[in-house]
Amino acid sequence: MEAFLRNQILNVCRVPNRQAVLAGPKEMPKHPRSERVSIDGDILSYQANDENNIGVYIAPAPLTPQDNYFEVEILDSGIQSGAPICIGLAPYKYSLDDLPGTRYFSIGFHAEDGKIHKSREVGNPFGPKCGVGDRIGCGIKFEKLEGCAEQPKIVKVFFTRNGKEIGTVAFPYLPGGFHPAVGFDSEGEVKLSLDAEWYRDDIMLMAVDCSEDEWSRLHDVRLNGVVIEYAGRGKSILDVGLAQAKSPLDTTFHYFEIEIVDPGENCYIAIGVARQNYPPYRHPGWNKGSIAYHADDGKIFLGSGVGDPFGPKCHKGDIMGCGILFPADYDSELDSELSPDDPDDEIPNCNEDEICPDSDNDDEEEPWEKSNNESGTHVQVFFTHNGKLIGKRLTTIPKGGFYPTIGMLSSCERVRVDLRPLTG
Repeated sequence: MEAFLRNQILNVCRVPNRQAVLAGPKEMPKHPRSERVSIDGDILSYQANDENNIGVYIAPAPLTPQDNYFEVEILDSGIQSGAPICIGLAPYKYSLDDLPGTRYFSIGFHAEDGKIHKSREVGNPFGPKCGVGDRIGCGIKFEKLEGCAEQPKIVKVFFTRNGKEIGTVAFPYLPGGFHPAVGFDSEGEVKLSLDAEWYRDDIMLMAVDCSEDEWSRLHDVRLNGVVIEYAGRGKSILDVGLAQAKSPLDTTFHYFEIEIVDPGENCYIAIGVARQNYPPYRHPGWNKGSIAYHADDGKIFLGSGVGDPFGPKCHKGDIMGCGILFPADYDSELDSELSPDDPDDEIPNCNEDEICPDSDNDDEEEPWEKSNNESGTHVQVFFTHNGKLIGKRLTTIPKGGFYPTIGMLSSCERVRVDLRPLTG
């Protein structure tokens, strides 16, 4: 993490390299197909034309069992009240003069009226109307149906709105695969996420503890089922993304875990515990009333901006755990008088677009160091790496308890959370 104070280049996202389970088409197109659509990075916008013809975009690669989902976020709907935008699936050589779903071998959900089109111009009511700010997703559930050959003849196509599934329809699968398709009926603009991930409902139900109701704060992070994704700028130490659970750890639920789904640009991911109302712009462990294990350098931070060597660095697929060993006679009434409502610690006065340098004066006492000497209940906070204990640290529990807290600080970071892994 300390290296981050000298490095601001956080613009390149890593795309997961997933191992194939079911083979796709042998020859995969390398370029998207589009007509009357302007492509600027991941932004697609309608190009006006004299004939008022529609705009269509076809992605270069089809959906697969490993990459089975994509999303668009509606940025602009023009002058219309509804968004004249549709998303769906189509063959790579689908007509660029027809909206997805209105011709053979294609399916599309139309945001303007909430209707679904299955290879026909007439749509059926399917979901809610969508507008600016909504995220619409489309994916394929590749489960093999009874009586099918090795490669499914019928697949389940599903659509989502703002992370929640709208519905699922059965649709014949093409040997060449289905490509993500986006259509514009008039002026509009969307942000395309071809690498978006969707986690099946049964997986989400198995981890009901990770619903949005379980979190008191989600600052510059996005919650998608059991997955938390960094959504900040990632340009300075003030751009921390923070997720803090609603309930503190106690003698009944004393341990939680995260799995690194995507380390992002620099794997500036931290797991730990912190006082309630911990400042959202500070990584767990940096300020008083917190302790955390940081993935990028394997250091532990105990109420200080300077970490100590502690455990291994963590990478994609690693599972990091944090828990508390409470004394047998633990009484929350004897917690430290450190209030969760204490004012936020003072931070260096620096431009928010700049990285503040480390302090080289180790003799100068930081304001958070005083908390380690306060009276109150002492507990041992421990951390694990892939199920193995790394180590423990003795600290004072703040008034109100220690809350599970996760920090992120570089683009594309994603973790899967299990707040109660020991409950089966």
